[in-house]
Amino acid sequence: MTAHWTLADTLAHLVSVSAMDVALIRDAAPDLPGRPLGDLLAATTVDTVADMNRRILADFTERDVPTLGARLRSDVDELLSAASEIGPLPQVSWLGGARLPVAGLLAHLLNELNIHAWDIARATGARWEIDPRDAALFFDLFLVGVVRCGYGRLVDHDGPVRPGRLSVTFRSTVSPAVTFVLTDGLVTVEDPDPRPDVRVSYDPATFGLMLFGRVSRVRAMLAGKLSVGGRRPWLLPTFMATMRMPS
Repeated sequence: MTAHWTLADTLAHLVSVSAMDVALIRDAAPDLPGRPLGDLLAATTVDTVADMNRRILADFTERDVPTLGARLRSDVDELLSAASEIGPLPQVSWLGGARLPVAGLLAHLLNELNIHAWDIARATGARWEIDPRDAALFFDLFLVGVVRCGYGRLVDHDGPVRPGRLSVTFRSTVSPAVTFVLTDGLVTVEDPDPRPDVRVSYDPATFGLMLFGRVSRVRAMLAGKLSVGGRRPWLLPTFMATMRMPS
């Protein structure tokens, strides 16, 4: 779990995510107590997600685990029902003015459930296996989807913009290759590059845990779950400084 969160805090966070997802797909206000969230969501970037979570959890005070579990199941059922009505392709607004397809929204929630279930299992001594096919959806549907639809201010930062073009091809053990291109600070998805600057091969379950700080890059590489190559592999950190996850 996030270092200072209890199990109940983690469940409350998941409920806040599911409630916001239902609101986004229904184009309504989230069914959460406290201050309106519209302006907060629009202003949030990957670097301020933790601040957003703190504000939401301060207002959403429910911490009874059975109650939270029932609410989470209800929200997921409603989200799936709403998604089945409109299909996977329509776009919804997201954090930082980003847009993503409904399929990407569902993939993001699935990733949240897997990551935090892994946290809970680790804290309680239980076991949680993340299916690589499920984990791959975060990259294939969410990350690719948000870049294609427009990521708004989501990855804005104050650092210098690297001039020029940098191509990075990602290939998982269960999905076709995807090439991201960083050009003068702007990230796009392009056709697979046969000679990318950087080539990343990965196991999706381990890669997801690594992106969110649960597994180190060194551990992933030593376990054979991650390899980095290409013409200029040392430039991967430059790309990841833009396409970064919340810390």
